[in-house]
Amino acid sequence: METTIANLLQAFEQGRMNRRQLIRSLAIVASGAHALRSVGSAQATIRETKAAPFHTVNLDHISYAVADYGRSRDFCADLMGWEAQSDNGENQATLSIGDVGEIIIRKNRRPMRQPSNEPGSSPLTGVINHIAWRIDDFDTDVVRGELEERGLNPRRDQGGPGPDYDSYHVLDPDGWDLQISK
Repeated sequence: METTIANLLQAFEQGRMNRRQLIRSLAIVASGAHALRSVGSAQATIRETKAAPFHTVNLDHISYAVADYGRSRDFCADLMGWEAQSDNGENQATLSIGDVGEIIIRKNRRPMRQPSNEPGSSPLTGVINHIAWRIDDFDTDVVRGELEERGLNPRRDQGGPGPDYDSYHVLDPDGWDLQISK
């Protein structure tokens, strides 16, 4: 994964990719890294010998199913500065994340899938651990102060890529681990 990120940064620095393409590509690499590690070696061997039918170019959106869509919409808009592009006023809103993509926040209307032993059903074996978002002008004291003022109990995390990496983890209204990083 480090090689892929280094190649993306090099492409950006050489002008072969714009800032928007770089951010979207990094988001895809980060979100796909876990999935790729989860694939068994037999499946990986098959995939290596067969050309992929699709070529991913951008992140389209991330969809959250939440307990209270309005509360989650307001949390994201108020804390992260995401702008509502559409809101049906009842159970769904789409928020724009600058040039990165969109987040769809909707009231959870599907029953949560539980692990099952029924024939033909797949057990629920994984969850999203956290989602990290980089912000402009990250200042450790300012970010921590804002999060504490909102009662979010930030947990500092400096274990990311590079010696200057810094971030805070907080929980959103539905208990998702939101990481805000430099």
